[in-house]
Amino acid sequence: MPLADATAAKLDAASADLADRDSVLVAFSGGVDSAVVAAIAHDALGDDAVACTAKSETLPAAELDDATAVADEIGIRHEITSFSELDDPAFVENDGDRCYHCRSMRLGELFDTARELGIETVCDGTNADDPGEGHRPGLRAVEELDAYSPLLEHGITKAEVREIADDYGLSVADKPSMACLSSRIPTGLAVTEARLSRVERAEQLLRTWGFEQFRVRDHDGLARIEVGEAELARALDTDFVRAAREHLLDCGFEHVTLDLEGYATGSVSPAGDGETDETETDETETDEPTDRTNVLSAEYPTS
Repeated sequence: MPLADATAAKLDAASADLADRDSVLVAFSGGVDSAVVAAIAHDALGDDAVACTAKSETLPAAELDDATAVADEIGIRHEITSFSELDDPAFVENDGDRCYHCRSMRLGELFDTARELGIETVCDGTNADDPGEGHRPGLRAVEELDAYSPLLEHGITKAEVREIADDYGLSVADKPSMACLSSRIPTGLAVTEARLSRVERAEQLLRTWGFEQFRVRDHDGLARIEVGEAELARALDTDFVRAAREHLLDCGFEHVTLDLEGYATGSVSPAGDGETDETETDETETDEPTDRTNVLSAEYPTS
């Protein structure tokens, strides 16, 4: 299906904008936002556009593999650099500005890489919907470091991003947004390599078992599994319960639970804190906390 006229006009404007630059480095997670920016940049600049993924403990290995595959789809040069958020005590503390600290370090690493490559412009995948999606401390880092956001600059919304991705034939056109692993750890509980590692292993199991929308939250050794409403019946199956209990204990958790409310964005964040994918591109998972009304006084429904 051809792009809507308004979307096509925005795409043309973004492409012309990037074509006016000598070269760009695209902060690249392989999610749909950064993939679209990379595709536009590659079309506009060819070999003068570079995608770069900043690898760290909070980026699941599977996401790095996906980023490499998507860069190959686009045909853009793909660089991988490494850093550690755990080197920053402010990040490890895991307060309400965790995403700001993470994003500052990640973008800083990408700006360093750009300078090494002789590239002046660093682009990220912030889209036009992102600034209105609640508490987004990571966007402050984008502004402070002066990263360029072509999707935001040209008013390209998340829906239009997916439309453009589909027009390019990108495999990630319908990919759900993925928040970084630290978002599974409740605010105020220190982010450690051990916690990140057991969350990653647990979520890889659920992915292997065919679940699509899920999170494994780490409440200091208690695993709280959230799955989407459409998959909740599968998670209530006794075989899954047995396997989840057995294998998540092997991952390093002390207790394993299933959240009967299912997948809810921002469910370990305090009121006002959005859980976001503060990777190098801010592939936004609009994770405003769910309003969990106190229902302890409600009577159990009977026939």
